[in-house]
Amino acid sequence: MPLFGKADHSPAELEARLRLHRLPEIGPKRFHKLIAAFGGASAALSAPASAWRALGLPTACAEARRNPDVRDGASAAMAWLERPAQHLLMWDDPGYPALLAEIPDPPPLLFIAGNRSLLDRPQLGMVGSRRASKPGLDTAAAFARSLAGAGFVITSGLALGIDGAAHQGALDVGGATIGVLGTGIEKLYPQRHKQLAAAMVAQGSAVISELPLDAGPHASNFPRRNRIISGLSLGVLVVEASVASGSLITARLAAEQGREVYAIPGSIHHPGARGCHQLIREGATLVETIDHIMEGLRGWQVLPPSSDAVEPEPAPVAHPLLALLHAAPQTSEALAVSSGWPLPKVLAALTELELDGRIACEAGRWFGRAT
Repeated sequence: MPLFGKADHSPAELEARLRLHRLPEIGPKRFHKLIAAFGGASAALSAPASAWRALGLPTACAEARRNPDVRDGASAAMAWLERPAQHLLMWDDPGYPALLAEIPDPPPLLFIAGNRSLLDRPQLGMVGSRRASKPGLDTAAAFARSLAGAGFVITSGLALGIDGAAHQGALDVGGATIGVLGTGIEKLYPQRHKQLAAAMVAQGSAVISELPLDAGPHASNFPRRNRIISGLSLGVLVVEASVASGSLITARLAAEQGREVYAIPGSIHHPGARGCHQLIREGATLVETIDHIMEGLRGWQVLPPSSDAVEPEPAPVAHPLLALLHAAPQTSEALAVSSGWPLPKVLAALTELELDGRIACEAGRWFGRAT
């Protein structure tokens, strides 16, 4: 059943909100202004153009109300909501995520494919480069597995690179993950992640968007969606990013929203580490293991993945060093301390694992490869 929200949100008012949402130049602030001024979307759509201009809204917005595409798009969205596991959450619904409601411009509407209850669970954002290195991808997957296994929902942008690795890592352990799109749900981008998105929905996770269902991949939409990733999350972990990366936008939005910002350092010679180093210089928490994240979040009650998840949790990794590296990247010396093995034995074991293609080394740290 579609989610109508409050009792006074009739189907007619819901359709009116969907129409209002499709109008050009109507962002969250103008949407809220119209609802507040007229008492509802139906009344706003019926108001004269002069009343819209009196609120400082462009004439084009008022004129677009009669556009057949606006009406037809809203009707298509109403039909979309009748399908299983497809929902619409409005900013004044009781179930709207409390953290997201705190940001300056919360989305007035959220389209959800999958498990809408995840939006209220403690989340950690994970972001990074679309062109990440193999060790960076392995690190993202390893941290996502550990954090999801600890009960946190992993929230990211379903982009190529670090985002995809984070979503997949959460799924690998039967955990939960949310993909926040910069397109409409029916125009998923990138198409290479269509199967990943389908797997997320099928396994009890979710894909969400504030944009109309048929909104395409316009460049301006992706920085805009970053505020939702950070707004939903208790904190944001940046795994690998250049100085010009959009991931730094997400991290700075997180800081402005009062969220925690975490960054994983890397080699000073690796361009993909420079964004993380810049964030650390600006005050982000330097992260080497999951404990550096968990220390600041111990007050949050989280639920581990349920035993009846669609995908069973993988069998424990046989090799003890590999198990440690899947939890978090480590140096040879740190592995010797963690495992209790003498350093020569650790080095010999690492050589064998590297030859088997099960681990990789970058800048003196070992990474367990994603399987």
